[in-house]
Amino acid sequence: MAQHNPWPDEGNTGHIWDEDIRELDNPPPLWWMLAFYAGFIMIIFYALYYPSIPLVNDHTKGLAGWTQIVEYKDDFKVLNDWRERTFADKEERLASLDVTEILKDDELRNYAIATSKVLYGDYCMACHGAGGQGNPNFPVLANDDWLWGGSIKAIEATLINGRVGNMPARGMMGNLSDEDVAAVADYTIALSEGRADDASVAAGKAIYAGKGMCMACHGPAGKPLAPTGATNLTDQIWRFGGTPGSDLRDEVIRTITNGVNVKKDGQFLAETRRAEMPSFKERLPDADRNIKRLAVYVHQLGGGQ
Repeated sequence: MAQHNPWPDEGNTGHIWDEDIRELDNPPPLWWMLAFYAGFIMIIFYALYYPSIPLVNDHTKGLAGWTQIVEYKDDFKVLNDWRERTFADKEERLASLDVTEILKDDELRNYAIATSKVLYGDYCMACHGAGGQGNPNFPVLANDDWLWGGSIKAIEATLINGRVGNMPARGMMGNLSDEDVAAVADYTIALSEGRADDASVAAGKAIYAGKGMCMACHGPAGKPLAPTGATNLTDQIWRFGGTPGSDLRDEVIRTITNGVNVKKDGQFLAETRRAEMPSFKERLPDADRNIKRLAVYVHQLGGGQ
């Protein structure tokens, strides 16, 4: 920057670079100044017209009485009115038909699936995962390993009534010692790995079939004879345990030791497994139709029977 100003009467600021590049002190154009002051006026207008000024426990409501929630509800009503007009026939058929009939109707089945994605995301995904893969300690919906049955009617019944798991602590009679529990845990893991006849787990196999009475629910070979809520022990799908960072044997021992949903004096035991799915007949809006819709959606995730 030069230390002198060769153009003192030019109206520059005295800031000069490279001998002749200088900063002038011209006033901004009139249109720019008008727009600048108009901006301040608009700030005052918006502050008065819309809700904007925070108060101690509230805010100013604005002269317009406008809120984002009101606008959202108005827009949502417009969308719902359009949906009702456009899909009225499908919604009527969805309400009147049985889930088995919906499943057989390709057009209606596809409609039910397409309109269930948001419902599933709102009500089911937190436990069962975005694609039905199951979050830790919650059932997988994308395979054919169903605790209560995977037919479309069974899925509908689960949504309507909910499900509550039940497994007594320390065997059917509650009489297994720590050594017995460890032996049964080893046999249970061997079942899932196809090693049920190994001599190393013979003691656990005997307890499973005898003293523990495990086969009454889980079946003689580790696979329940009917879908009554008991788990299949042969498929390496673990409701509790088997997650990264966990020791499978420790998790199985904990489940056998403390059972599932076991109470004492009306309170759940601290270490018992909790396995409960609530009923959705009171939770879902328009439950009659939406339960059918969700049942069809869950059925097509990959494991519906």
